[in-house]
Amino acid sequence: MSNQLGEVQARLGTVGELASVVTAMRGISAARTREALARVPGIRACADQIGAAIADALTLPLPGEREPATLPPTTGSAIRIVIGTEQGFVGTFNQRVMQAAQTAAAGDIEYFVIGDRARRVAGEFGYPLSWSAEMVVHADAVPELAGSVIDALYQRLQDGNVSHVTLVHGAPEPQSGATVVTTSLLPFDFRRFEPARRPYPPIVNLPARQLLERLAEEYVYTQVCEAIVLSFAAENEARMRAMIAARRNIEDTSERLTADYHRLRQEQITAEIVELSSVEGGSPLSVHGSAPAD
Repeated sequence: MSNQLGEVQARLGTVGELASVVTAMRGISAARTREALARVPGIRACADQIGAAIADALTLPLPGEREPATLPPTTGSAIRIVIGTEQGFVGTFNQRVMQAAQTAAAGDIEYFVIGDRARRVAGEFGYPLSWSAEMVVHADAVPELAGSVIDALYQRLQDGNVSHVTLVHGAPEPQSGATVVTTSLLPFDFRRFEPARRPYPPIVNLPARQLLERLAEEYVYTQVCEAIVLSFAAENEARMRAMIAARRNIEDTSERLTADYHRLRQEQITAEIVELSSVEGGSPLSVHGSAPAD
């Protein structure tokens, strides 16, 4: 009895410690989600400014061309940049992102995977990895990671034989916690920008073609930054929901163990009372010793 009681008491202590850890992880995830979402308006404002510059640059004459060049070419393999998580406790987040990347795939696919856990899931799906990197663990590291992605991507484009580049990542969603977004990065579609209406063309120091290509690169960089930030927010949103579910399970387990503890304690007290009652109700000889001899 005492062994069972001690075991239940020890488990109650462990459950209490787990509750503290889960509560802390939930708070950290909520704070990181807010931190990430606070960066989104600034990134989008930057993208809008670059878009406005592209609209201005489209008014410049392009000798010998009707439209600016779009890279990469339309033939060759495709690249999927898939953004997952670095750490766990996110439920099926990585699996959902990988399934979306698989759905979008057709023909020869190369995968750029971000996140250690995401890389493991990609291996389970059998995706051929051409490049990988660690996912950020705080929002301040987003520009550096985006720069690494862009460097690796354009290094691969220099080798040629790439038809298009697609970005697959998670994004926070109020109802389900996270949704998966698929965005086409390249070939860059200049037609989405309406040429600016102005009486005079802008003053530039670069040839129009080169200027547009550089602006397109900057715009793609902002798209990658936004994708990383949104995925980071969705990851922490998923982790926060997982911690909420874990906390409910912990509370249920704690209630069950507490009930077991009270039951076992009551049984122990009852057994002790019965034992004492049996001793007090025994024969005088058994309690006070043998009677003196005649």
